Amino acid sequence: RRGILVEMGLLRGSSLMLALCLVQFSDGLRPVLPCIRCSSSSSRSATTMKVFDWKTRGLPAPELETLTLGNLKKAPGSAHRGKRKGRGISAGQGKSCGFGDRGQKSRSGSPTRPGFEGGQIPLYRRLPKFVGRPTGPGHSKKLYEIVKISSLNKMTEGSEVDYAALLEARAVSKSKYSICKVVGGPEKLSVKGLTVKAHAFTASARDEIEQQGGNCVVLSRTTHKPLGVEEAPAEEAASTEES
Repeated sequence: RRGILVEMGLLRGSSLMLALCLVQFSDGLRPVLPCIRCSSSSSRSATTMKVFDWKTRGLPAPELETLTLGNLKKAPGSAHRGKRKGRGISAGQGKSCGFGDRGQKSRSGSPTRPGFEGGQIPLYRRLPKFVGRPTGPGHSKKLYEIVKISSLNKMTEGSEVDYAALLEARAVSKSKYSICKVVGGPEKLSVKGLTVKAHAFTASARDEIEQQGGNCVVLSRTTHKPLGVEEAPAEEAASTEES
């Protein structure tokens, strides 16, 4: 039977092996086992290599409830040593260190300034412009509410003047700025003995106030308190601690 099946060419490969086993069972004999060569080829197809998971390298991760600054560790594979350049051409970063042979970007130092886009209009110039909000590098502009020296003539002599007092006397209007600056004008100051508090003074306004026996008090732009008074409590506290 075996020879007939083979000669007929009806069975090939694995189906031939199965047919041989069935023939032996029909004859009452032991089943024919596959040869060692066939079994070794079939075992090669199965992957027996151990897969190493880099996420579970080393000790297991601690529980979230037990995390402290003492048991924090870097994620496995996240820390890399610095790339060594200029240490031979075989390393791949040897002669030119990855910067190419010639050109502006291969020279030492920074090739271009920050914000440079190759000659086209840079981003800080393409953005829309707003009044009172300058853009671009190097711009720092402080906007003051202007108080003319002539508005101080509505105050009484020897009084203490700030922007709130001027607003109460209706010498100025409500301001949208948080800081003010006293400037000179064509009308001269006629009130004497004023103590004027503002965040800035022009030289001409300061001269007029001091010529009339007044005093100029410069306020801080952040705390709105007279400059020099803020450091006094700190110095007093330091002196008391030393004593």
